[in-house]
Amino acid sequence: MNKSNIFDLIPATLKDELFEELISKESLKIERIISRGHTTPEHEWYDQRSNEWVILLQGEAILSFLNENDVRLKAGDYINIPAHKKHKVSWTKPDEDTVWLAVHY
Repeated sequence: MNKSNIFDLIPATLKDELFEELISKESLKIERIISRGHTTPEHEWYDQRSNEWVILLQGEAILSFLNENDVRLKAGDYINIPAHKKHKVSWTKPDEDTVWLAVHY
């Protein structure tokens, strides 16, 4: 067994948002996402085939949902996003790492 730390190996510079698959088994995927001022492109929406439970471990972010109110997240906040619920990241703190843990099931 190898031990790892969710806050290790975060690059000093990030041109794009970083998605790292930590575990992937049948109908389960767990990934670490690092944002630093990154957002989803303006006219794009995530429309995923699976449910996504996500917790913000560090930083702050705003999630936008199609035809619904935005949701502001701070460290420790989590949300469950049902499959095919169109959403996007509309803001993350530009001057610090926003560390997400996402569970797709």
